[in-house]
Order: sequence, then structure tokens, then C-alpha cells
Amino acid sequence: MISDRLQEAINEQVKRELYSAYLYLAMSGYSAGQGWNGTAGWFRAQYNEEVEHAMKMFDYILQQGGEVHLRQLDEPPKEFGQPRDLFKKALEHEQFVTSCIDELMNLAVEEKSHATQVFLQWYVTEQVEEEASVQEVLDYLDMAGDHRGAFLMLDNKLGQRLAARS
Repeated sequence: MISDRLQEAINEQVKRELYSAYLYLAMSGYSAGQGWNGTAGWFRAQYNEEVEHAMKMFDYILQQGGEVHLRQLDEPPKEFGQPRDLFKKALEHEQFVTSCIDELMNLAVEEKSHATQVFLQWYVTEQVEEEASVQEVLDYLDMAGDHRGAFLMLDNKLGQRLAARS
């Protein structure tokens, strides 16, 4: 059983995870429209991951005897600029999600909900990986600079992520 405060906070995080999926789907569509098909695939794979994250929390609330309360999602942006701008926005978003997970963990500690702490530890570890993954792409984009050929190679590499999930 989880407290009402934890249930409310986890429900809010479900919304954030679903918004993350929505944002990455918008980024995928934008990238495809720019002809960056590998980047579009990378963000499509990211979309799938975020839906999984939301569903894990959804299921946890139910397993703990709580009630799921789905909330309305905001519309994501439509324009994202150049590839570096796109991934910079993604990194900023992941950093925001990390801060939210940290706050959720702090609440679980305060509420002495050991089961929730164990559950959330997976998300703490996952956020380290999420931020590192986006930062790696930003590092590659910095190395590529204004060289279109280097970006095309990177775009191809990014597309392999979706292919690996299929």
C-alpha cells in the first residue's frame, strides 16, 4: 500500500513519462520531415522507451492497491531547429525528468516506503543512462561540426538504434 501523497506523485510522474513519449514522437516526426531518417528512428525508439517507463509506474500504482489518474498532456513543440538544437532540448528534458525522479525518491524516503524506494531505484539508474545517451549524441554532433558528410554518417548510426529494437 502506498500513501495518498506517493500515489499522487507517481500519477504525476506517469504524466511526465507520457509527455516525454509525446515529445520524442514529435521530435521523430520533425526529424523525418527534415530528411534525418536515422535521427527520426532514434527518437522513435526513445518514444517507445518512455511509454514503457510510464507503464511500469502505472502498473506499480495498481500493484500497490492505488488508483491511476491519467492527466491531460500538453502539446509538444512543433519546431526544433538543427540537429544539435534538437538533442540539446532532449538533454534538457532528460535533466528535468531526473530532477523529478529524485524528488519522487526523496518523497519515498520521507514516507518510509521501502518498496517504492526499491522500485524507483531502477529509474534513478535509467536516468543516468538516458542523460549519457543524449550527451553522447551531442558530443558526436560537436565533433561533426558543419560537415554534412559526418552528420549523414551519424544520422545513419542513430537509425541503427530503432533497427536493433525491431
